[in-house]
Amino acid sequence: MKELIVRGAPNKYICKEGILDNLEAQLLLHKITRVLFVTGEKSWNAASRYIPEFKEIEGTVERYRGECSILEISRIAKLAIDLKVEAIIGVGGGKIVDLVKAASNKSNTKTVIIPTLASNCAPWTPLSVIYTEEGVMTHYEVYTSGIELVLVEPHLLLDAPIDLFVAGIGDTLAKWYEADVQISRLEERSVPIEIAYFAALQCKDVLLEHSNKALQAVRTRTMNTDFIKVVETIIVYAGMVGGFGDSYGRIAGAHSIHNGLTVESEMHNKLHGEKVAYGILVQLVMEDKLVELKSVITFYKELGLPISLKDLGLLTVTEDLVFRIAEKATLPNESIHVLKEEGIHEKDVSTAIFKLESMHY
Repeated sequence: MKELIVRGAPNKYICKEGILDNLEAQLLLHKITRVLFVTGEKSWNAASRYIPEFKEIEGTVERYRGECSILEISRIAKLAIDLKVEAIIGVGGGKIVDLVKAASNKSNTKTVIIPTLASNCAPWTPLSVIYTEEGVMTHYEVYTSGIELVLVEPHLLLDAPIDLFVAGIGDTLAKWYEADVQISRLEERSVPIEIAYFAALQCKDVLLEHSNKALQAVRTRTMNTDFIKVVETIIVYAGMVGGFGDSYGRIAGAHSIHNGLTVESEMHNKLHGEKVAYGILVQLVMEDKLVELKSVITFYKELGLPISLKDLGLLTVTEDLVFRIAEKATLPNESIHVLKEEGIHEKDVSTAIFKLESMHY
């Protein structure tokens, strides 16, 4: 068994209606008096009405430039250093959150997260997915220091676009399929691994049971317990899988397929969770779990998640297209190779994609 490093949770996490009314008090409890907000235009428009005016804390607001890239990380880190802030506060979705974690690590400042979307576990995990300036995923980085503070205002997430919430469900469902493929093989499981495995199974079971009613809450803008449960599954349970399971609980085939899809410029405007959700289906084909595949596709149809490349906007599926996706998905550093001891080849992926595309459910 590989060495296991547990990075279980942020220093503090609160999910509570009205929690942002106490933002300044929470920051002061953590000895934070000077902050840099990093956000996007849509994120700030959604969140700013929940954030009260500070009386004792000095704050600066900076818009990010669209990608969590090396260049953007350096820019935000330098700004934090120049402003002499004690914390960078990320207000937004996954890329903003990842950018802030990376810039905080580079500038040696605390990380505070206010998610505006329930679209992935980025608010929980001490890692960032890094992209090029053009939006092609290159790698991810894991940090030695965890997140200082995560504050979740449920009503802020309830007001977010429904497609982003659905994508978050797709991304979180992958936690089970990607963790199970590794953890199920272990003859001996440590306590942290057991915690990760339990959390991964909850990612599947909770979503299957509560997603439809949670979506009803979003459609009617009426809070319910199903919505809270799904939100916390997306953020907390999903974050715990990698937090306690380390490399056994992070990523496998589904995320590699996502990465493969990013070679197509048409995919850059598609949501991360949509591409991961499609990746789950490809992984299940590769594992020859066709009964499970049928069940997952039924769930996808209920939610509106993609079950084909056409659903993702790739209307013409050619051998060249599939080869380029497979080539990127099977690079030596890709996580897809955990599926088989001898590794995965481009042909394995392309064959699985064509098989999935030919199925009619």
